[in-house]
Amino acid sequence: LIMNMEHAQVAMQIIMHAGDARTKTMDALRALKEFDIIHAKEHLSGAKEYLVKAHNVQTGALQEEAEGKEIEYSILFSHAQDTCMTVYSEMNIAEHFIDVCENIDKRLKALENK
Repeated sequence: LIMNMEHAQVAMQIIMHAGDARTKTMDALRALKEFDIIHAKEHLSGAKEYLVKAHNVQTGALQEEAEGKEIEYSILFSHAQDTCMTVYSEMNIAEHFIDVCENIDKRLKALENK
């Protein structure tokens, strides 16, 4: 079976948006290396916007299947879902790193003020 073009385009949209989210997440982590918490948060916020776009596209495809539209299995769509989930995990880790850096920053500032 050959995957229909519409389904392939949906998968590529998910991959594209998830890839943009990954790029912004990596930008956030690079900012954290310099302890630039403000920019890290800005980048992560942008990453979340891209991941919401990916999720919305994915949800649309899943709703069609739930409504009874027959959608054939595709490695490309599976890859898109995998990419989306992986980036979501990376974003969660980056968010925790931001929290850790904020706590370290608060403690250092408290020590400096003693």
